[in-house]
Amino acid sequence: MSAKTYGYVRVSTRGQKEDRQLMAMEEFGVPAERIVVEKQSGKDFERPVYLQLTRMLRSGDVLVVKSIDRLGRNYTEILEQWSSLTKEKGVAIVVLDMPLLDTRAERDLTGVLVADIVLQLLSYVAQTERELIRQRQAEGIAAAKEKGVRFGRARIPMPDAFEALALDWWAGRVSAVQAGKQLGVSRTTFMRRAEEWRAKRSPS
Repeated sequence: MSAKTYGYVRVSTRGQKEDRQLMAMEEFGVPAERIVVEKQSGKDFERPVYLQLTRMLRSGDVLVVKSIDRLGRNYTEILEQWSSLTKEKGVAIVVLDMPLLDTRAERDLTGVLVADIVLQLLSYVAQTERELIRQRQAEGIAAAKEKGVRFGRARIPMPDAFEALALDWWAGRVSAVQAGKQLGVSRTTFMRRAEEWRAKRSPS
């Protein structure tokens, strides 16, 4: 059985168009009947069309994608797919946006090795970038907290009747549910604010 070339196109269901990916596949020479299109968000990565395609692929076949992120939602998944397809199934992968990522049989061993190295390097860079972003976010949050910046939702301002209702609640003259309804807040919000208010009034 002769080797076949397939193209995989994925677009988000949120109005993205597949035209550019399809055009790139056709320019590369992928037969139209072997281009599969999946309109599926990468969030959950449940891609039935992609999974069905990978089951069809045989050793010697070629899988063409426009960009490396078509293979996974992060570089861990991309590396897993890359290894599964190229090493376990013997499928060649061509990434159109990155010519170095091409493992077709006509390329020599050095070319295949370069593709693996490039992919590993991309994975390392992406992981390092994610860690730097998290570090900067943590440092920014810590610096902002030192300056007194509060995070989270803004506190709900209490109406003028709050203090009187808080006193009535503490005295048992009104329930937290009743007080909350009168103030237009939930029972838990009223109770928390009433506790805070009483703590501030109590002598240390």
